Amino acid sequence: MTDDKPRLLIVEDDLGLQKQLKWCFDEHEVLIAGTRAEAMAQLRRFEPAVVLQDLGLPPDPEGVSEGMATLKEILSVAPQVKVIVVTGNHDRDNAVRAVSLGAYDFYQKPVDTDVLRLIVSRAFNIYALEEQNRQLRDAQYKSPFEGLIATDEAMQKVCRMVERVAPTDVSVLILGESGTGKELLARAVHSQSSRKGGRFVAINCAAIPEQLLESELFGHEKGAFTGAVKQTIGKVELADGGTLFLDEIGDMPLALQAKLLRFLQNRVIERVGGRQEIPVSVRVVCATNKDLQAMIGEQRFRQDLYYRIGEVIVSVPPLRDRRGAASVLAHSFLRKYSGVQSRPKRGFSAEAIAAIEAYEWPGNVRELENKVKSAAILADAAMITPDDLGLRQADELESLFNLKSLRARVERQAVLQAISIVDGNLSRAADLLGISRPTLYDLMDKYSIRDSR
Repeated sequence: MTDDKPRLLIVEDDLGLQKQLKWCFDEHEVLIAGTRAEAMAQLRRFEPAVVLQDLGLPPDPEGVSEGMATLKEILSVAPQVKVIVVTGNHDRDNAVRAVSLGAYDFYQKPVDTDVLRLIVSRAFNIYALEEQNRQLRDAQYKSPFEGLIATDEAMQKVCRMVERVAPTDVSVLILGESGTGKELLARAVHSQSSRKGGRFVAINCAAIPEQLLESELFGHEKGAFTGAVKQTIGKVELADGGTLFLDEIGDMPLALQAKLLRFLQNRVIERVGGRQEIPVSVRVVCATNKDLQAMIGEQRFRQDLYYRIGEVIVSVPPLRDRRGAASVLAHSFLRKYSGVQSRPKRGFSAEAIAAIEAYEWPGNVRELENKVKSAAILADAAMITPDDLGLRQADELESLFNLKSLRARVERQAVLQAISIVDGNLSRAADLLGISRPTLYDLMDKYSIRDSR
């Protein structure tokens, strides 16, 4: 099979007509099927753009029941495919019925090859235009930040903030739940800064044992401790001239926080076991899913370090607060993993989209990506269902239509938006919502909304 010719699937049980049509469309890559099973096998394997299908197929060659069933199955598996049905002479009613079921066009026997070529050519052109339209529509959702898709107002506000702060050299603290894309934002800060020619060096403070973290950050000299058989450069020194990303900064031990603060104040380091002060020019971006203000009150995080790393604070909203974003992200991940895994093009059923939008996504974008990746690989049909995504639990289905659940989501979103609009002024937010300030406090407690001032 070649890839440079447009693929046309001909579903016809008459051997003579098969040969005639194959000769007629010799400029195409022609696939032949004589039954519904053969047609579906060809469709799934080769994904033709256009199907030319006779309605009279075995085991009902004199009727249209099998042909109509084949048409329905083709469109359920590949709704973007253009199906042209071929009917008997004077069989206009069944042709109209086929079009109402989703067929692109129809043609009546006897076959006039010139007319049929024109219909098929138009079908390929329409398919190409629709495919181009889909690509353009998808492109408008893409953020100028690599790997980020910001379709909702909350995430667009975050991106605008990053665009403003990136060209400066201030330290940035990114706050947000696990899986919201904090590292992607940190990379965006680096890629849009004057340091983009330098390295972006990331270290997860929660993933490295406490006794090794200092050495990972600042490096060590030969013989500094048991096992230190050679001099090793630390992450801070490696990032010289670029950006150092300290992920999960809230998990950094207090003793090491003091050493990090000293570096941020003086911009010099000493390797473990060394005496030489080494100047380092690096921009520091930190991230955490912890409540650092609460940790300061509990004396588990240094207040002076908080002010040093948080010259600008960027708060990333959880996916559940980004209206409409989940379904857009799901489509993006589906395209990504369908291509990587060489799987057939897939789509989401209406029930799947509803389930995606209704689900709370406690694992945020990371959880969504994992579920879509799994569904892209394992789903049997072209349309991914809630079952394929693992979202068909009873409580989640109930939340699609449960008024109490819907009311709670809308109420929480309204409170968040009101506080955002008035820049955290709770008195003005209460006025905007038409409620008293104590009632606003009660709602903030109910939905775990923090006073970010």
